[in-house]
Amino acid sequence: MNAINEREHSPKAAGMDPAALQRLSDVVQARGGAAQLCVLRRGAVVLDRSFGCSPDSLFLVYAATKPFAALAVHTIAERGLIELDQPVAAYWPQFAQHGKGAVTVRHVLQHRAGVPVGRGMVRTMRTARDWERSVRDLEQARPRWPGGKVAAYHFMSYGFILGEIVQRVTGQSFRDFVTSEFFVPLGLNDLHLGLPDSAWHRHVPARADHPSEWPNQWMSNRRRYRQSVIPSAGLSGTAAQLARFYQMLLGGGMLDGVRVLQPESVAEARKPSNDGGTDASLKRPVRWSHGFMLGGPGPDPRDLAQVMGKASSASAFGHAGTTSSVVWADPTRELVFAYLSNVQPDFGAGIERLREVSDLVLGACEAG
Repeated sequence: MNAINEREHSPKAAGMDPAALQRLSDVVQARGGAAQLCVLRRGAVVLDRSFGCSPDSLFLVYAATKPFAALAVHTIAERGLIELDQPVAAYWPQFAQHGKGAVTVRHVLQHRAGVPVGRGMVRTMRTARDWERSVRDLEQARPRWPGGKVAAYHFMSYGFILGEIVQRVTGQSFRDFVTSEFFVPLGLNDLHLGLPDSAWHRHVPARADHPSEWPNQWMSNRRRYRQSVIPSAGLSGTAAQLARFYQMLLGGGMLDGVRVLQPESVAEARKPSNDGGTDASLKRPVRWSHGFMLGGPGPDPRDLAQVMGKASSASAFGHAGTTSSVVWADPTRELVFAYLSNVQPDFGAGIERLREVSDLVLGACEAG
């Protein structure tokens, strides 16, 4: 099934090549499974397609959730409720235990807090569904490196640390804060931090395409996981709504006349923090900012910036979700791309798949 959305505008009018966009659709359809594509150019929807699912089917986007946690923190910083260069412990005193007192909010945003996991990888995965246990484990965690010294992907701790700061400072739950500050004002009613019962029938199950992904398939297909608030990896949504969120970011925090962030906060979130150095957790070069992965890969073929395309601009920003999905925006091309898939390949193959679709979009733009 290749569902065509009536909202699509003429690619040529937006400076894109229709034949190149069709090649993108053909590649995604040939991969099988369920998938959604959404491409915006200069604010216009030029491609909005669903494959093996409905336009309102809800995909778990995994790590592509992290920018929402980061942007929630940038929101409370712009309001003067926190300062990024203050210690996390200034807002969450118990976090200071075991030598973490000097870890700042900025260090967390940069994946430089020194605690990529709380109390071990297995325990981190087992407790991800339980906010309180995850937070207590992070209080008891002993840092592997001093704050600010080493970029090491904080795959679960990132969201829980930032989310706990939001909760303590605002008095709201993380889910309520993100929903009321971002989703409701922007009309994004199909982005969910924890799937509600009413939307469960629209969820898309993950499908492992390699034995290495069997544990992920087992975990992420459990109802309890999908319905939990997991601020690093628990957002469910559609490609179209994620693309609109990134269009807001291209607009400096405004969409359709509604402002949810100041331009300075968006710029702060996009500011580079690790410019292609090898990440100590992922063992690959990564360009991190203060909330996003960045584009513009270097010569190393293992560079994770390739998820936004080998030809991506250094100013492109977004995030991959495992290696099955990616969402990004490129200010230099006025381009937004969201690709969600339920097929989970092995890590290396997945990076190549994300690079391929991203470069097809970039090629369509350049050809146009």
